[in-house]
Amino acid sequence: MTIWVNEQIDPSGMIHACIACCDENQANDCHESYERNLSDTQKSSGWIARLRTVDSWDEVPVNALKLD
Repeated sequence: MTIWVNEQIDPSGMIHACIACCDENQANDCHESYERNLSDTQKSSGWIARLRTVDSWDEVPVNALKLD
């Protein structure tokens, strides 16, 4: 099983938003939204939107919104 994990991460590496799901299309839509919602100021100071995959729900950050 592939689980898609979307994260918005600040310059110190702290995750501020995280959504995990099994649907690739939904994950890509969420990633685009995360990218759009970062302001130019956030981007220039090092904030990132990251999309990654994991193989188990155990690998998803605890604070994530988990959509199945």
